[in-house]
Amino acid sequence: MQLTFWGAAKTVTGSMHHVATGGRQYLLDCGMFQGRRQEAFERNSHFPFPASSIDAVILSHAHIDHSGNLPTLVKNGFSGPIYTTPATVDLCRAMLTDSAFLQQKDAEFVNRRAAFRKKLGRDDKPVEALYGPQDAERTFPLFRATPLGSVQQVAEGFSYRTFDAGHMLGSTAMILEADGVKLAFSGDVGRKGLPIIRDPQVLEHADYLIMESTYGDRFHKPIGDVSKTLEDVVNRTAARGGKIIVPAFAVGRTQQLVLLLHQLMDAERVPSIPMFVDSPLAVNATEIFRKHPECWDEGVVAFTDQGDDPFGFKRLKYVRDVNESKALNGLHGPCLIISASGMCEAGRILHHLRNNIEDPRNTVLITGYQAENTLGRKILEKRVEVPIFGEPMRLRAEVCSLDELSGHADQGELITWMKPFAKGLKKVFLVHGDPEPGAVLAGVIQKEYGIEVVQPSRGDTFALA
Repeated sequence: MQLTFWGAAKTVTGSMHHVATGGRQYLLDCGMFQGRRQEAFERNSHFPFPASSIDAVILSHAHIDHSGNLPTLVKNGFSGPIYTTPATVDLCRAMLTDSAFLQQKDAEFVNRRAAFRKKLGRDDKPVEALYGPQDAERTFPLFRATPLGSVQQVAEGFSYRTFDAGHMLGSTAMILEADGVKLAFSGDVGRKGLPIIRDPQVLEHADYLIMESTYGDRFHKPIGDVSKTLEDVVNRTAARGGKIIVPAFAVGRTQQLVLLLHQLMDAERVPSIPMFVDSPLAVNATEIFRKHPECWDEGVVAFTDQGDDPFGFKRLKYVRDVNESKALNGLHGPCLIISASGMCEAGRILHHLRNNIEDPRNTVLITGYQAENTLGRKILEKRVEVPIFGEPMRLRAEVCSLDELSGHADQGELITWMKPFAKGLKKVFLVHGDPEPGAVLAGVIQKEYGIEVVQPSRGDTFALA
């Protein structure tokens, strides 16, 4: 078995690992690289191999940094099967459709503004969408739903088995087996006690491990503190008459926030202010969450057994229509708006930030990891000015973060997760993390388990035997 790392190598986004065995070529994930617009476009649009040479894709989960470049792969000639769980199939249909739509709309918006600036003497280059809706549509027939926990035969002498990764609805870790080698792939490892989804499962024996390292150098706040943190932000902002703008991943984080806000309002711990989920994708994803109770944890099952809807309540409104979305910017007084994307790179959240970020009464509540060079990272760093649609805006709103809801395991949780099968590992490859967190985690693994650890660079190849 030969393993080459083409994405999420010493960076967080763009997960894509190339496995060669038995004369065939496979990809573990095909994610979208996110960052500076031009760099991201070049990285995502040009594969380092012929797309038609890939025989199959095995997908860990639906997040765009793991699945988002599948339509580009298809656009460039890939026509093989894409294996993943039933919930991930449903989520990818919604998320890839949304991704294609947003890319086209954002390109149109930026180009309209560029045309206007050209009249003022500026010569901005036009931008283009990475792929369109038709490319997403051509991708969907290739999905092959594989039940969680089952063994899938991909080709003669090559199979894999999935385990619940506890990261998002339908997310998996897996063990691939070929050429007498067992290769474990963590996908993104979740955390015990997250709302809605089940805890990560323990993997079986493996020879090698590809493991994420997003938070390899830090420890999260206890999940139990999240309600108090959210309560404080809502109360503080509402008291000064401000709006709470929440960039949130449409799949997973949005549904968790809705459940927590539901519980806080039922307990009268926060005021009954208007709340909106302004994201067509989040609305569609919420319906998919309702469709897959087999992925729920015991807490949500108990919630529904009491007759409550964990994803909706009377104070909350889901917004699909674009005119309703625009109308939110005209609201006066306290309210809370949850909108995608979670890293503030595309979608309706950009318009809400543009209209609210310069008002010190307002709060921007960051609820997840922000990759380097994204707008979300710049806001989290509380820069004096941040660029929105290519124009600088003063960051006067309060900025808060809700680290407790992170869907990624921290250093201690990663070390604990790998402990049951660490003894038999020959080597660990750390991916999906910036160099510094990865280096810290590598040192802890070597000290704790005495295993060789590698942080592969893009294009590094390893022979596994």
